[in-house]
Amino acid sequence: MAAGCGSNDEPYKAAPAWSGRKPNVAQVPTLPNLSVKVADSYTIAGASHHLKSRYHAGEVTEKDISLTGYIVESNIPTAPSCAIHKTGKKDDDDCKSDIPTFWIADSKTEAKARVRVMGWAKNFATVYDAMEKYKGLKEAPKELVKDEIWQVDVPFPLPSVGAKVKVTGKYGYTFGKSSTGLVSDPQYGVMTYSKIEVLEPAPEPAAFKNKPGK
Repeated sequence: MAAGCGSNDEPYKAAPAWSGRKPNVAQVPTLPNLSVKVADSYTIAGASHHLKSRYHAGEVTEKDISLTGYIVESNIPTAPSCAIHKTGKKDDDDCKSDIPTFWIADSKTEAKARVRVMGWAKNFATVYDAMEKYKGLKEAPKELVKDEIWQVDVPFPLPSVGAKVKVTGKYGYTFGKSSTGLVSDPQYGVMTYSKIEVLEPAPEPAAFKNKPGK
């Protein structure tokens, strides 16, 4: 029985320290320290992170929130001539035009992480009316141009690239006001506009590059 309790393991022998070539291991990357909110407003990084989180999604989708960022793109300059005219005039049957939209990001140079803002004007005819009324004004008029279909005031000044803004509205994956179908962004989401505050003005006012249609 005593022999049965013995061990066949070899006795421990200390191994010398490795003296060969050290492995080439990549450095641990430094992750950016992104803020979720600044005061009462979400950053683009914070809002899009919460949107995709099973724990935080309700915080940014169940009620109106504010997003603060820089306008990095607008489709006002690229509006086609056939869509640039006074309200009340019908676009040509073959006119292809997007919904007026601008995109905001956490920095002026961000090209990927950005949120599109829609619902502040139904079409470029409404934008044209606003551009005509707001032309040369340094302060907002007593009555802004109203989009009668979507029941929102068209912002003064009109959204222009370079401005820092605080936009309030309904945030989520989709924009559902369009009569031509849903607009969605599963990566960064879409803001359905309610109101806007300009924190830093754009270097140049919004303008169409193309001439109004006939």
